[in-house]
Amino acid sequence: MPGESAPRFMGGQAVMEGVMMRGARTWAVAVRTPEGEIELAVHDAPTWAEKWSNVPIVRGVMSLCESLALGFKALAWSADRQLPEEERISSKAMGWTMAFALIFFSAIFLVLPALGTSALGDRLGVDGFAYHLLEGGIRLGIFLGYLALIGLLPDIKRVFQYHGAEHKAIAAYENDVALTPESAQRFTTQHVRCGTNFLLTVMVMTIIVYSFVGRPALPWLITSRILLLPLIAGLAYEVIRFSARHMDKRWVRVMMKPGLALQKLTTREPDLEQLEVAIASLRAVFTADQLAEVESRRAESVPVGPVPAFRGAL
Repeated sequence: MPGESAPRFMGGQAVMEGVMMRGARTWAVAVRTPEGEIELAVHDAPTWAEKWSNVPIVRGVMSLCESLALGFKALAWSADRQLPEEERISSKAMGWTMAFALIFFSAIFLVLPALGTSALGDRLGVDGFAYHLLEGGIRLGIFLGYLALIGLLPDIKRVFQYHGAEHKAIAAYENDVALTPESAQRFTTQHVRCGTNFLLTVMVMTIIVYSFVGRPALPWLITSRILLLPLIAGLAYEVIRFSARHMDKRWVRVMMKPGLALQKLTTREPDLEQLEVAIASLRAVFTADQLAEVESRRAESVPVGPVPAFRGAL
């Protein structure tokens, strides 16, 4: 079929009242302004992570750093579009906000479980691998509780709707159907390459990696949780990368089920206007060949009923 040689895997993230998409050579962010219009910005994508693309684990760390940098830029731009020009946040203020967010993440999801398990493990007499299972369970419990609580906030619900729109738009493209809000709406909000799936994989990998460290003195225990995070992220990236390429295998689909189920906490069903924004962002990062191939698709090629957002139904 036309365009089959073009890159098939697309990625993105939800932002304030919009969606950021990453293509082969560009990234774009589209938002719905308070006036109801779609505002779009397109930029050249960074390429410094590409030189590590053939180095397992390291490529995951580099890709994650690159994605975080793009995500922060897109989030800052989208937040500014929702405010009058005189009230917009400065780059310096946004930088401090993002730094605080990283510190908060480390404290809540790395340090707090380590401290809690150290105290609880002594009280329960838990040691060895069971100790790391306990720590992983506490970390996962905090993570799930955090997602459930923030999902109650109206503004976060909107972001979760755009998260669902991002998945549906990408699914429509990757499954060779017409790229319209109506066609994309028929897909589910679940996708195997979702960041939520990645974070759950990170939670599991922490149990395995930290078990090799054992249980050193508390200062070294906390230090190990932070210093080993890049290794864990790199391993999680390899798992997700492998899974995305082998969703035709039943055991892989079964392995991905918990992460896909967790996306029910981080995605919501979008409306057609939100899908329109996601599609505008996605189309903006297509190459000429990709755009031509998408334009040639027939609208009636979409089956009726909910459709998995990835090839290989569960």
